Amino acid sequence: MHPADPDLYDELSGGRVRCRVCEVRCVLKEGDNGFCRTRLNRGGKLFSLIYGKTSGSAADPIEKKPLYHFHPGTQVYSSGTLGCNFHCPGCQNWHISHDRPGFNTSHLHDLSPAQSVLSAIQSGCQGIAWTYNDPSIWFEHTLDAAIHAKKAGLYTVYVTNGYSTPEALDKIAPYLDAFRVDLKAFSRNSYRKISGIGKWESIPRIAEHARNKLGMHIELVTNVTPTLNDSQEELSAMASWIRTALGAGTPWHITRFFPHLDLAHLPPTPLSTLERAYETGRSAGLHYVYIGNVAGHLGQDTHCPDCGHLLIRRYGYST
Repeated sequence: MHPADPDLYDELSGGRVRCRVCEVRCVLKEGDNGFCRTRLNRGGKLFSLIYGKTSGSAADPIEKKPLYHFHPGTQVYSSGTLGCNFHCPGCQNWHISHDRPGFNTSHLHDLSPAQSVLSAIQSGCQGIAWTYNDPSIWFEHTLDAAIHAKKAGLYTVYVTNGYSTPEALDKIAPYLDAFRVDLKAFSRNSYRKISGIGKWESIPRIAEHARNKLGMHIELVTNVTPTLNDSQEELSAMASWIRTALGAGTPWHITRFFPHLDLAHLPPTPLSTLERAYETGRSAGLHYVYIGNVAGHLGQDTHCPDCGHLLIRRYGYST
């Protein structure tokens, strides 16, 4: 176990603690784990069970995150751990994120923050990303690793569901360059169906905070899921908010859903739906809307918003 950041939890009466790393803000009695199953109250103090523990690491193209307007063509060292503060029924990484019966360390390997930076450099990567499950639950590890990474001249990326608290994001902000946010929906009902959480309004707020207050690079991803978040009303609301709150130059990735896990009964997203979402974003005034998970689609390319000239051609993760 590793002590949790003392700035990000409160000691309460009766030996309880309140975690303030993410917006679940768990209140834990002695011996309780948080909703993420990675944080434990022991003796009235909060501890992380996953500091220095990874479920997997790999050198990836930055385009795989996806990030299209941030160091294009570079390699990023990606790491994740176990647990999550969401419980998405269609999660592609359920084997590491859906650990609800009890915390399981059988898939974890030791990887200290300093070792992760060394591995990134040895792999020829220009940056480090924390991904696969939400990095906020791994906060103490990612903070220490980000500090090491910046000293080594690497860029840093959170690939996140956006459920971090402002106080957690403020603490890591001096060492975090990019904040790639999943915008899963734009209503309470849709967010509850897709992620299992209802306090969805904090997600657009934290994206605004990261972009407008902290100056981070922001890109958004919406996995368009049939019957859950593909209504014209919801897509229009997303596009309008992005344009108004984050700016016309904010990249919005519209990605194709594929049936998986508890959403295996749904069909893949029709291409016509993705193209409708693309046009919705463009009509709202967004300069950079991309269609993802459709290999070879021209909606992956970057064009000049003024003259339409092709700037970057992409095929899959290649530029």
